[in-house]
Amino acid sequence: MTAGLSPVDLRPRHEVETPEHVTLRYEVAGLGSRALAAACDHFAIVVLLSGLGMISDILPGSGPLYIIAGFLIFWGYFTAFEAWWHGRTPGKKWLGIRVVMNDGRPVGFEGAALRNVVRIVDFICPPPYLAGMTAIFLHPRAKRLGDMVAGTLVVRDAAEPALAERPAPVAPGIPALGATALRAQLTPEEYELLASFIARTAALEPEASARLAADLTRRFASRFPDRPRDSVAFLVQLHREEQERRASGRGGTAGEMAALRLAARQEARWVEFEQLARRATERGLDSFSAAQLSDFAARYREVAADLARLRTYRAPAPLLARVERLAAAGHNALYRADEHPWRRLGPILLRESPAAVVRSWRLVLLAIVILTATSAVGYATLRERPALAEEVIPEVMRERAAAAEDRLAEGHTYAEAAADEGPGLAAFLMTHNIGVAFLCFAGGIFFGFGALFLLASNGLSLGSSFGHFVNVGAGGYLGSFVLAHGVLELFAICVATAAGFRLGRALWSPGDLSRADAVEREGRVAARMLGAVVVLLIVAGLIEGLASATGASFGYRAGLASASAVFLVLYLANGARWASTLDVP
Repeated sequence: MTAGLSPVDLRPRHEVETPEHVTLRYEVAGLGSRALAAACDHFAIVVLLSGLGMISDILPGSGPLYIIAGFLIFWGYFTAFEAWWHGRTPGKKWLGIRVVMNDGRPVGFEGAALRNVVRIVDFICPPPYLAGMTAIFLHPRAKRLGDMVAGTLVVRDAAEPALAERPAPVAPGIPALGATALRAQLTPEEYELLASFIARTAALEPEASARLAADLTRRFASRFPDRPRDSVAFLVQLHREEQERRASGRGGTAGEMAALRLAARQEARWVEFEQLARRATERGLDSFSAAQLSDFAARYREVAADLARLRTYRAPAPLLARVERLAAAGHNALYRADEHPWRRLGPILLRESPAAVVRSWRLVLLAIVILTATSAVGYATLRERPALAEEVIPEVMRERAAAAEDRLAEGHTYAEAAADEGPGLAAFLMTHNIGVAFLCFAGGIFFGFGALFLLASNGLSLGSSFGHFVNVGAGGYLGSFVLAHGVLELFAICVATAAGFRLGRALWSPGDLSRADAVEREGRVAARMLGAVVVLLIVAGLIEGLASATGASFGYRAGLASASAVFLVLYLANGARWASTLDVP
């Protein structure tokens, strides 16, 4: 390093202004720490899935539970930990990083779910996580695609002082005030008093000098616990170190002296608040009584005011960093999202989710039109050119079409699972379809084209399959299978795609907002639409596994189709009642 130049701190920072008009500064976590944390968490996921598989092999009849639990681990590991463990997964905790909202609040369930649903896009782009790593590297706040949608970022739990502002090391045995590491150790008044003692000590009797030294040492005792046992030797050493600092220009400005006085007065209060903040973080605000909660809020405002004064004094970075961490801890505890999000799960799924679908009816209708059009194209193409079946229809579908005539003659339907296989099939179908829907939504981050491609691909596949079955005289054979569950399943895929279109629209036409703010706003709406998708696909999966894939009669399947259509209408009608209360553009 060139002599005379201070090291430059290039670590990105994120500033947040609290409702108390105090600015909190977070150090943004970089690609290295996030990649290592992700590697640790994925290792934990592999271990959990392996253990789950071993348990499933031992316990008979646990297949459905294994499928559902595996799905929840794969899709819910990051969401659950980040939502209920203050933005940290085990890997993030080990690396000392956490997820927060853009405004500094702890991430809630909605933000955690959004950022981790979009994670699938980061993962599937070859090689895995290339898209996410590229976004982190290029974004000024090291955000991956999921962070942009959810309005989150990953920060360090305890940022170190800036390199350029680190103080010179103090002499062993005489640390600076507590953990503040101020460049000056004494206020001007204290330094003058100490200098007066040193000047007079030679003229005093040893006993008088020792008595005065003991009295003066008691004044500094709490701030210098690791001092020499001899009081006179301690004071002489303290005076020499302080004199050297002031002679070298490191004695401290008037503002730093004011910061030192403030720190000396507030040290005990800061320690008490730190303990309360740790309790709030670990046990939640519910652990406080009404009086304790009021006291905690008052103490937080006091710490915030102290931080503002220290900034005015231009206090050294270590002291600022310490008080800033205290203020951030109080801010996170008081302004965090609902500590019990499951209490709102019912209202979200039954009211807000269908309301978001109703308010997005134009995009849902667009998705339905695209699915219908591409299905028609696929159907017409296979009807006109049956030979294309060898190229575009999966082998398993061609085999089922070829066996249709014989199965119909024997009185069988398209798919008939044994009675004991129904629950496992239902679990597989609902989790598989929910995963596909999540992928359709996440694809919207690519200006809507990813969602469009997946929807069109599904439409072409569905239409061409029907065309091939009709060509071999088995159209009704396949149609009777899709009849019962198809209404809910296909509508849910269109809703998921419409949620992806919202992201694409925000990127193409953000309006008066920046693209980042527009995507974040649309992401909040899309999260509720995905809630409706999950509800519909769970019902559709149960119907498909327990009714469609059985030997049930056509009349029974038609009745289920009618019932599912009625359920869909009632579900959306209930959402329409609440649509006006939803903040949806």
